[in-house]
Amino acid sequence: MSTVSTERKGLILALLAAAQFVVVLDASIVNVALPSIGRELQLDQDSLSWVVNSYVLVFGGFLLLGGRIADLMGRRRMFVVGLLLFCVASLLGGFSQTEGQLIAARVVQGLGAALLSPAALAILTTTFAEGAERNKALGVWGAVAGSGGAVGVLLGGILTESLGWEWVLFVNVPITALAAYGAMRVLGESRDESASSFDVFGAITVTAGVSLLVYTIVDANDSGWGSTRTISLAILSAALIAAFIAIERVWKQPLLPFRIFRNRTLTGANLTGVFVAMSLFSMFFFVSLYMQQVLGYSALKAGLAYLPLAGGIIVSAGFASVLTTRIGFKPVLAGGMLLVAAGLFWFSRVSPDGTFLGDLLGPSLLAALGLGFAFVPLTIASVSGVEPDDAGLASGLINTSQQVGGALGLAILVAVSNSAFGDTTGALPARLTESFQSAFLVGTGLAITGAVLSLVLISSQHSRDHRDAAQAGELLPVAV
Repeated sequence: MSTVSTERKGLILALLAAAQFVVVLDASIVNVALPSIGRELQLDQDSLSWVVNSYVLVFGGFLLLGGRIADLMGRRRMFVVGLLLFCVASLLGGFSQTEGQLIAARVVQGLGAALLSPAALAILTTTFAEGAERNKALGVWGAVAGSGGAVGVLLGGILTESLGWEWVLFVNVPITALAAYGAMRVLGESRDESASSFDVFGAITVTAGVSLLVYTIVDANDSGWGSTRTISLAILSAALIAAFIAIERVWKQPLLPFRIFRNRTLTGANLTGVFVAMSLFSMFFFVSLYMQQVLGYSALKAGLAYLPLAGGIIVSAGFASVLTTRIGFKPVLAGGMLLVAAGLFWFSRVSPDGTFLGDLLGPSLLAALGLGFAFVPLTIASVSGVEPDDAGLASGLINTSQQVGGALGLAILVAVSNSAFGDTTGALPARLTESFQSAFLVGTGLAITGAVLSLVLISSQHSRDHRDAAQAGELLPVAV
C-alpha cells in the first residue's frame, strides 16, 4: 500500500475529485443549454438529443476498456490522456458552428471521460488504505459524484443566460488543463506489472457490445420498444457481449478476468449500482421538467432550486463515510436507497400549482440524504477487497454499471411518462404533472429494488469485516 504523505494525499484527493466533478458535471450541464444550442445551430429535436446521447454512448461503452487500459498502461498516464482529450474536445465543442462539429466534440469528450474516470478511482483506491482512510476519501468522491448533476443544472443556467451556451463547454477547459498539469506533478505511476499482452478481441467485442446496448436503450423510445429495429439491435448487442464472454473464458490474459466476480460484494455492488443510477438520472430529469414546464421556472431559477439537493448530498456524503466506518457499508447503502425511494415517492405527490417550499424542498432534502448515503458505501463496496492490479478494472465496472443503469432508467421512465401523458386529458400543466407523478412512482420502485438487491447480494460478513478492520485501522484481505 502507498506510503504517500498525508499532505500529498490531500492534494491527490483534491485533484481526483476535481476531475470527477467535471465528468459528472458535463452529463447535466449541457441539458440546460440545449434550447440555446438548438436556436443558434438550427438543430431539430432529434439532433439535440444526440448532443447529450453521443457523450453518454461513448462514455458508457468505453468505460470497461478504459479501466483495464489504465491497469495495463499506467493509471496516471491514462488519467492525463483522458483529461487532455476532454480539455481539447471541450474547447473545440465551444467553437462548433455545425451539428457535426458539436457532436464529434461530444464523442471525444465521452472518450476522455471513459479514460480518466476509472483511472481516477483506481488511483484513489491504490493511494488510500482500505478502511477508515479510504472511506473518508470516498466520502469526498461520493459527494462530488452525487452533487455534480445538481451543480451542473445550476451552473448551466447561469452560464447560458449570462455568457452563452458555448461556456457550458469552455468552463471545462481551465479545470481539466490545471488537473492534467497537477497530475504530472503530484501523482506517481502505477500499473498491473504482471500483464504482458493485451486482449484485443475482448476489447473490441465488449466495447462494441456495451456501446450498442446503451444506444439501443437510448433509441428505444423513438423507435419503439417492440420495434424490429430495437429487437434487432438488442440481439446484436447480446451476441457481441456473448462473444466477449466466450473470448474471456479462453484468453490467457483476458480483459475481464471472471475471477473478479468471485468477490460477492463487488458483484452485488455493481448490480445495485445499476438501480442507484436509474433512480438518480430519472430524478434529475423529471424534477427539471416539472420546474420548467409546469411551474414555469427559468433555467437559472431551476438551477437555484437544486441548491438544497446539491448541498444536501455533499453534507450527507460526509456523514455516510463516518457511518460506514462505524456500522459497515451494507446497512448504510440499503438505508440510503430506502431514503431515495421515500424522496421519489414524495416527489410523486407534486401538484400542477405547486411551490418550491410545498412541493420541492422537502423531497429534495430527503433524496439528498439518501443519495449521499447510497453513493459512498456503494463505491466503497465496489472496490473493497480488490487486488491493486485490478483497481482500474473494478473502477471501470462500477462506472459502466452506473452509466448503463442511468441510460436504462431514463429510457424506461420516459416511456412511462409518455404513456401516462397520452392517457390523460385536461389542461397541459395537469397532464404533465400526472405523467411526471407516474415516472416518480416507478422510480420509487426502482430504488426499493436497489435496496433489496443490496441486502440480498452484498456479503454481510464482508461488510462487518470491513467495519471491524476500519475501526482497528487495519488493512483488509482480498474477499472472495
